[in-house]
Amino acid sequence: MGIFSFLFKPKDWFTQTEHEAIVNAIRSAEKRTSGEIRVFIESRCSYVDPVDRAVEVFFGLKMEHTEDRNGVVLYIAMKDHQLAVFGDKGIHEKVGTAFWNAEVQKMLSSFRKENYAAGIVQIITDIGEALVSHFPYENEDRNELPDDIVFGR
Repeated sequence: MGIFSFLFKPKDWFTQTEHEAIVNAIRSAEKRTSGEIRVFIESRCSYVDPVDRAVEVFFGLKMEHTEDRNGVVLYIAMKDHQLAVFGDKGIHEKVGTAFWNAEVQKMLSSFRKENYAAGIVQIITDIGEALVSHFPYENEDRNELPDDIVFGR
C-alpha cells in the first residue's frame, strides 16, 4: 500500500473537493432509492475485525431504524488501513455477502493506488445502484439519515 500521511486532523484526510464528492455521491445515490448510506471514518479500529466495528457503528448511528432495513455503513479506519461494509437485513438479503466482498476489494484496489476519495465515491455509487435495483425511490420516500461523512476518534 502506498504511503499516506496520517498526521492530519480527520477533517484534513480529504480536500474540500474530495469531501464534497463523497457527500454528493451519497446524495446522488439516495435520490434514487429509499436506502440510506453512511460513511464513517476514524483513525483506528478498536476491534481486530473491522466488520465488528462497522456493526457497532451501524447501530450507534441508529441505521437499523430505516423503514425497509436498507441502510449501509461504509467503515474506514485510516491509520489501521482497515475497512468494512455492513448492510442491514433488507439489503443484505437482496445482494448477499459476495456483493459486499467484491465492493471491499474494489475499494482496496483504489486505496492501494492512493485514490482514497475516488474509491469511496465508487463504492457509494455501486451500493447506490444495488439499492436502486432493490429499493427504488418512491414519492413518499424521505431522507431518513444525514448524508455527511461521520468522523470518529
